[in-house]
Amino acid sequence: MAPDFHSRDTLLEHIRHTKRFYDPRCVDPNGGFYHFYKDDGTVYDAHTRHLVSSTRFIFNYAMAFRQFADPADQQRLLHGLDFLRAAHRNPATGGYAWTLNWADGKGEVMDGTNHCYGLAFVLLAYAHALMAGVEEARAHIGETFALMERRFWELRHGLYADEASADWSQLAPYRGQNANMHACEALISAFEATGEKVYLQRAETLAHNITMRQAALCENTVWEHYKQDWSVDMDYNRHDSTNIFRPWGFQPGHLTEWSKLLLILERHQAHLAGDCAWLLPRACALFLQAMDKAWDAQHGGVYYGFAPDDSICDGHKYFWVQAESLTAAALLGARTGEVVYWDWYQRLWEYSWTHFVDHQHGAWYRILSPSNARLTDEKSPAGKVDYHTMGACYEVLNVLKD
Repeated sequence: MAPDFHSRDTLLEHIRHTKRFYDPRCVDPNGGFYHFYKDDGTVYDAHTRHLVSSTRFIFNYAMAFRQFADPADQQRLLHGLDFLRAAHRNPATGGYAWTLNWADGKGEVMDGTNHCYGLAFVLLAYAHALMAGVEEARAHIGETFALMERRFWELRHGLYADEASADWSQLAPYRGQNANMHACEALISAFEATGEKVYLQRAETLAHNITMRQAALCENTVWEHYKQDWSVDMDYNRHDSTNIFRPWGFQPGHLTEWSKLLLILERHQAHLAGDCAWLLPRACALFLQAMDKAWDAQHGGVYYGFAPDDSICDGHKYFWVQAESLTAAALLGARTGEVVYWDWYQRLWEYSWTHFVDHQHGAWYRILSPSNARLTDEKSPAGKVDYHTMGACYEVLNVLKD
């Protein structure tokens, strides 16, 4: 029987339940965290370190320390920051290695490519570390933003480029909305951590240029992939709709994630220079568009991707899509007072509680078939670590009444 998802106690206990999956086993005493877990918590790759997991663990433990004030979470946060600075960061270039091979306290760079997506999560990690009381993270926020501006910012387009070589000598022609979406998220957090308006104003620029200007090129739906001049690239990864960072097709989870971010931006509208009237209607439209095109009326849940002709191009169910969608539903419900959004919140939570939450071992399963069958025993490969699911609970807590 499902609990009351409007109860703060329910969400706080779910965060604790999810954390208990990672807490006893995630710390590598020789540096950083383990990134790969089976359903029962078994670590199945003890050596690969991915920048996305390294930074998301920092977010997880910074948020946990702020919420629960457990010194063990503070130690995990500091442990993660040490690894990010000492292992991932290249002091000669300022960049951050995408993947490392780590064993016995020593690391070898497997992929030194610089990704704006990765730097967005580096910025997010530092912002949340500062909000958790790590004062030295303040300088790291400024350092990371300056790096993103110098290496990836394209003034002409008002967006960040995506990928550069390890030595920064080559900038790849690919442009993508995903890096800009997570940069927007990180910049909002940087503003919340420092109070410096430059971060919030840059976040607003990214949000408008992706969800309004670029979306207008695709019938007001956010497309993922673009060419170097930010024209739509309909063929990029056309035959790879399951790509973890660059899937082909429209992403319902990104539509609802943008909906969430637009509402958080609106929360800070007093600090924005421009007209904010567009934020709420756009947030509503993106969320309803995702539910209309990608909700599985037969089996429940939100599909992973739909094609330009509105057909489902990937019918699998991914954990993060459900988590981001229920968060947006709650924020919309709280902001508008409209029952339709709270109905979606309840429906998404009930579906996720039934099919995605591992009530035995903790955390959420990563991926299910269209009919909700479990497809793998790999609960948390690199990049997951339940940042989306615990983050969803924390964000909903911001709008639930006591």
